[in-house]
Amino acid sequence: MDDETFWNVIERCREQARHPDERLAWLRGHLAGLPVPAILQFQTSLDRVLVPTFTWDLWGAADRISGWCSDDSFFSFRLWLVGLGRDTFERVARNPDALADVPEVQRLVGRPPRAWSGEEWPDWEKLDYVAGSAFQDVTGETDHDFHDALDALCVVDLEPGEPVGEQWDARRDEEAGRRLPRLSKAFPSVEGE
Repeated sequence: MDDETFWNVIERCREQARHPDERLAWLRGHLAGLPVPAILQFQTSLDRVLVPTFTWDLWGAADRISGWCSDDSFFSFRLWLVGLGRDTFERVARNPDALADVPEVQRLVGRPPRAWSGEEWPDWEKLDYVAGSAFQDVTGETDHDFHDALDALCVVDLEPGEPVGEQWDARRDEEAGRRLPRLSKAFPSVEGE
């Protein structure tokens, strides 16, 4: 599955359903209708398209929006970006401050994270499991078998061990204001929180 096909599937998913769980159900059903190699290719495509978002600046943006972002939360945030579609994903990968223009982010402005509903949270961790679930549906095999099948493809992991760029603290208003001026205005922090 090339990137164009991968993004077409994501766009079709967005057209079919708005709620994250409905989108996952659509994706799982769609993938389960494909041959096993295509299901595996969906997962390898997902892993590949995520690579350019593994940056300290995007991690800072995620941290700024939610007030705190662990490595697991950042991975889920990046999956959520995939769910926003190719145009938004690529624009934000190039310039994380462009998140200030994203309607799903604009709806969070002025509201504390504890007031966000589950479907508003900028994360979509379950996207990383949908191909495995479809694989199990089709083959009757386990998640372990799915990962063995992925390993057998011998796909090189292109993601670096550490995020790209310079690590910085998104809670420091001066630095955040310099690196992410629009997001910093939209999501002010209290330094030291």
